[in-house]
Amino acid sequence: AMNSKWALGAIIVGAGAVLAYGGPQKALTDLTNFTAQMRSDTSGSLRPAPQTTNAGPTKSGTAPPPAAVTVSKPLIRKVTEWDEYTGRFDAVDSVEIRARISGYLDQVHFKDGQNVKKGDLLFSIDPRPFERALDLAKAEYSQAKTKSDNAALDVDRGKPLVDRKIMSEKVFDDRSNVLREAQSTIKVTEAKIKTAELDLFFAKITAPISGRISKSNMTAGGWVSAGAASNTTLLTTIVSEDPIHIYFDISENNWLKYRRMVEKGQKTGAAQVGAPIELALPDEKGFPHKGIIDFVDNRMETTTGTLRGRAIVDNKKGTFSAGMFARVRVQGSENYDAVMLPDSAIGTDQTNKFALTVSDDGTVARKAVELGPIIDGLRVIRTGLTANDTVIIKGLQRARPGGKVAPKTEPIKISDAAAAVSSVAPASKLAPTVK
Repeated sequence: AMNSKWALGAIIVGAGAVLAYGGPQKALTDLTNFTAQMRSDTSGSLRPAPQTTNAGPTKSGTAPPPAAVTVSKPLIRKVTEWDEYTGRFDAVDSVEIRARISGYLDQVHFKDGQNVKKGDLLFSIDPRPFERALDLAKAEYSQAKTKSDNAALDVDRGKPLVDRKIMSEKVFDDRSNVLREAQSTIKVTEAKIKTAELDLFFAKITAPISGRISKSNMTAGGWVSAGAASNTTLLTTIVSEDPIHIYFDISENNWLKYRRMVEKGQKTGAAQVGAPIELALPDEKGFPHKGIIDFVDNRMETTTGTLRGRAIVDNKKGTFSAGMFARVRVQGSENYDAVMLPDSAIGTDQTNKFALTVSDDGTVARKAVELGPIIDGLRVIRTGLTANDTVIIKGLQRARPGGKVAPKTEPIKISDAAAAVSSVAPASKLAPTVK
């Protein structure tokens, strides 16, 4: 080895010297003679090594051993595919608290952010102007009632006088008109009383729904305006918490898949109201929460090519809040026997996916496959393989179609962790984010 290194160095140094002082032609002649001399001096240490190939035996008559690979039959397992979406929570009920009368705010009866029940007192507007208005309306009613009673007496007294021709009919008609006018005035004052009572009632603003209240936008002593919605003072808002809605957008491809399932009489996920969903918050593993679809929109959104779906979810613990996001998954297939392999058994040729199978004599063959989702850590193979195929699951890079391999059989296993999580990765990104 030392002689070979010395000889190679000598050749390089000699070639440089000859080229520098003798020109290219002389350098080539001298280098050839010098190399031959070095071979003789080093007992052939620079002779090229015999060439070998993987295609046939070497000069010694031995072929390279077949590559060692691990093979297995595909795992056949009952699975249900799920389609995953991004969902956003929203309150079932949401209301803006605005005053129905104008006045000075007298008192705020809640703490910002607390839970309130329907009917709880939230705000008080100074009631004194409305109490005075009610008193005035009652006084006007009393006055109108007195006039009406007097007019009724005049009419009663006038009837016999008219009959005896003592009173003219015109005088009697005038008395009757006074009575009708007094009776109309009574109805007006009764309406004023009801209006004043209603205004006084509206001076106490109560919660129309149960839920969590926001902060108060007004403090005691401030002027509260009522009237047109654009000019009405927004006092606060309340959102219900239990149950809660979650909205998600269904892609057009998935929607068509669900409809085809319905047409075939199969149960489906997001294609109909009443179907179950599962969901998880961003920091949760698996899908521990359940819900029921209660609404699917009646038209596809043209700008995004999606259809809005909604589910209702129990929220007794207050885990979810309006505006939060969650992962939602919807049943995307019936329970069926799936052919499953680890992803390490799948090769990629540009945009095509394939698996390598091994025959009884160890010959490798390539089969194109169509991939489905990942379920419990294993990839669903939709087409291309059967339960009887022997597939290379380890050492894919050492095998070539048409070549020989030394297979070692090893069963495919689902890890306990993967089985517990039961996570599903979609075959493609079909779940747009809810805006």
